Amino acid sequence: MKEYALELVKGIEGYDAKLNTLREYLQAYALRVMHAEGVFRSTAFVGGTALRFLYGLPRFSEGLDFSSEKGKSNYTFAQLMVKIKSEFELSGYNISVVYDDTKTVNDAFFKFEGLLYEAGLSPLKSRKMSVKLEIDTNPPKGAVLVTQLVNKYFPITFLAYDIASLFSAKVHALLSRRYTKGRDFFDLGWYLSRWKGITPNLDLLAQALKQTGWKREMPTQGNWRGLLKAVVEKADWDTVKKDVEHFLENPSDMNVLTKENVLQLLRLE
Repeated sequence: MKEYALELVKGIEGYDAKLNTLREYLQAYALRVMHAEGVFRSTAFVGGTALRFLYGLPRFSEGLDFSSEKGKSNYTFAQLMVKIKSEFELSGYNISVVYDDTKTVNDAFFKFEGLLYEAGLSPLKSRKMSVKLEIDTNPPKGAVLVTQLVNKYFPITFLAYDIASLFSAKVHALLSRRYTKGRDFFDLGWYLSRWKGITPNLDLLAQALKQTGWKREMPTQGNWRGLLKAVVEKADWDTVKKDVEHFLENPSDMNVLTKENVLQLLRLE
C-alpha cells in the first residue's frame, strides 16, 4: 500500500536516505508482483539490487536487472509491465510506464507522479520518481544459478546467480565500461572484503567479454587481479566518490574503500 511506503520514510533522516528507501520499497513491490507471476522460474535476479536484497550490499541501487535463463518464459515483457503497473495502481499509486521490448535488453521506466511530494521530498506535485527495470533476453552463457528465499518487505523466492557469477558481472563491467561508474568500484571493494579469496566465474566472464567485443587478453586465474588493478589505478577516484556517495547507507564507507585499500585487497591472494 502507498500509505505504508509514506509511513516507512517518515521517520528517516536525510534526503538521500529517504529517497533511497522509498525507491527500494517500490523495487520490492515490483519484485513481489514478478514473483507472484512466476517470473523467477525462468528469470534470474542480477545486478546491484540483487546484491543488496540477497547479500546485504550496503548501498542502494536505481534499477532492477534480470537475466532470462531457463528456456521459454511464461510471460511476455509487455504483459508483465502492464501487470506491474496495474498492481501499483490498485495500491493507490499514480503511475505510468514506458517500455521497449524490441531490443535484446528489454527495458521499462515506471514513473510515479505525486509520490515525492507526498513523501516530503519535493515541493512540486508534478515531479516524478522513476524505477527502471531491465531483462536481458540473451545473456552470456556459463552462469551458475541458485534459488534463495529473501524476506525484505515481502517474502520472495528468487532465482539468481551465485556469488562467483555475480562477481563476474561486476568484473565485466569494470573491464569493459567506457566511463567511470563509482558504484562499480565500491562494489569491487565490498566483494573483495566480504569474500576473502573470491574468484570470478571465469567461463561466464569470458563469454560476457566476447559478447561485448573484448579484443584484449582474456582474464584467467592468474591475471584477473592484475587486469582489475590497472582499471583501479587509472580511475578518477573523485568521480568514483561523487557517483556513489548518495547511494550509500553510510557515506563514510568511502573513507575505508579508498583506492589504496581496494588495491591492497586485490594484492591479497
